[in-house]
Amino acid sequence: MPDQKPEQKPVVLARSTELQTSGGQTEGMIRQNALVNLTDGICASRMIAKPHTCSAVHHHGELDTIVLVNSSIPTTMESFDDIYLDLSKQPGKCRLADSGLGWKPQGGQTFTLDKSEFISAQWSRASRGHELKIYARVAGVVQLDGFRGEDFETLQKCFKVWYGVDLVQKEHALRGWNWGKGELGRNELTFNVRNQPAFEIPYTEISNTNLAGKNEVAVEFSLSGDGEDSGTNGNLGGARGKGKKMGGAVDQLTEMRFYIPGTETRKGKNEDGDEADGAEDEEHNAANLFYEALMDKADIGEVAGDTYATFLDILHLTPRGRFDIDLYEKSFRLRGKTYDYKISYESAKRFFLLPKPDDMHQLLCIGLDPPLRQGQTRYPFLVMQFKRDEEVNIELNMTDEDLKTKYAGKLQPRYEAPIGSVIAKIFHGLTGKRLLQPSQDFVSHHQMSGVKCSIKANEGHLFFLDRAFLFVPKPATYISFENISVITMSRVGGAVSASRTFDITVTLKNGAGEHQFSNINREEQSPLESFFKIKNIKTKNEMDNDGGMLAAALSADPDLASSDDEEVVGVRGSADEDDESVDEDFQADSDSDVAEEYDSDAKSSGSEDDEDMEDAGNGSESDTEAKVERPKKKTKTG
Repeated sequence: MPDQKPEQKPVVLARSTELQTSGGQTEGMIRQNALVNLTDGICASRMIAKPHTCSAVHHHGELDTIVLVNSSIPTTMESFDDIYLDLSKQPGKCRLADSGLGWKPQGGQTFTLDKSEFISAQWSRASRGHELKIYARVAGVVQLDGFRGEDFETLQKCFKVWYGVDLVQKEHALRGWNWGKGELGRNELTFNVRNQPAFEIPYTEISNTNLAGKNEVAVEFSLSGDGEDSGTNGNLGGARGKGKKMGGAVDQLTEMRFYIPGTETRKGKNEDGDEADGAEDEEHNAANLFYEALMDKADIGEVAGDTYATFLDILHLTPRGRFDIDLYEKSFRLRGKTYDYKISYESAKRFFLLPKPDDMHQLLCIGLDPPLRQGQTRYPFLVMQFKRDEEVNIELNMTDEDLKTKYAGKLQPRYEAPIGSVIAKIFHGLTGKRLLQPSQDFVSHHQMSGVKCSIKANEGHLFFLDRAFLFVPKPATYISFENISVITMSRVGGAVSASRTFDITVTLKNGAGEHQFSNINREEQSPLESFFKIKNIKTKNEMDNDGGMLAAALSADPDLASSDDEEVVGVRGSADEDDESVDEDFQADSDSDVAEEYDSDAKSSGSEDDEDMEDAGNGSESDTEAKVERPKKKTKTG
């Protein structure tokens, strides 16, 4: 009978990076089983003693105890060179100690993160080698790039021993797929492809989100104010602040859209918005659910802090629509039926309160930098329109102490005045920025602060400020006097002497282009020339040259000079340009419709546009209380 071979047992390999904490733990140490319950002859485990602690290592049982001391466990501090913090331009030295983490560039300030801030940590490949990403309680997402692959084990031990946090390795999806699953975590939005992250977007980098369609959600990213300011901190080696990481390169990602088809089933909600017990399942549009969850996570919908004041159903000419306005301590929010915006007061650079030249409305214009974006369209100005005689009565939601200490008397506890003036004064108090109004040096022929004109096919009004021109509503155009080279005044059409309108062309310095404002009433020429002279703006009048050329032509032709229709030409304007012969049936003393058409008091065909803009629909007068009380929200249908 052949000898039986002994039973071969599998080889068990216990990696140090895979050991799990088990059993009862003693303060100051961590016990981890390595080879346990595999055979009666051996039991292997690892004990990690935290810094500044001591322990008597022993084993319960009949087996001998063998102690192997590994000196690679960090004892005081670990240091790493050439590490980049939050996409910084300069590298620095990163140090880890039992109290927390620190990073300092050469000649700069030190960034520190206390150990109590650590929630979790992640290790992955990055642009400069390997990246350590830390999710903190207050600081959010902290990125440290530039580590070497062999630094992982040291960092893992430091995080485990000192901070009690597991450093998890993450492999990114490199398939290039554009479909996957979106996961809304604590600090960032992660797009996973086959359970691997393709990319992550910190919520601090998201400035706005909107439903771009029934199944499409648009996510807009925070941008720097201009090309030179990308949000870097010079004292931290050029590290980018929160909400400024998209400025890390010449080209900046401004928007991303997610297509989310189908529906999802959710429990019905009660009046507080929580899922009600025993409620029936309801089907909801998946894109709507993603949009609402992202609004909540990224703090777009609910701005931190109390609402100081709310104004409902305010007509906006740019962007066109009606929005509710919520005013907070450091930002304000526009809530519309389709779009929702959160705008920081830091982005609001200028405020203009303008009386519209119709004696009925008032305009409030807010200059934004960076501009508001709606898809591919940028809006550097918000233009709101109010009725002058519509008054509002509102009490601010803030304490007397805040009014005295924070705002030093710039705000009143209660306002009762025209709604446009109230909103403008509250903006002035919250931001501390000047409220600009039209210059006293300009008064139009009709005793107004602006004149009606057009930019290409867009009609609007040109207002004359102390230091600039402002055209509203669309396209809103701001031109500072210091950037103007020359203003050219010229007439329109072939029969220049008969034209009732003229153009002005504003040429900018250093070849920066020009702006043309056309169809200005001929009666406004003298007030404009006087204003340009007061402001020492160089002007060029081409209308006099055109008139002289026509007069020379008339004197050269005796038939034209003695024509009986010469007087009619002066009144009827360019209408006679096409008539080469005199109409013998015309009766000079009879009333004609043409005379009314060219009457200087008659309204032009474009004047009805003002009436269309005064309200989105000609409804009844708005109730004053409805302007300051929040209406019941309509149920959204998918």
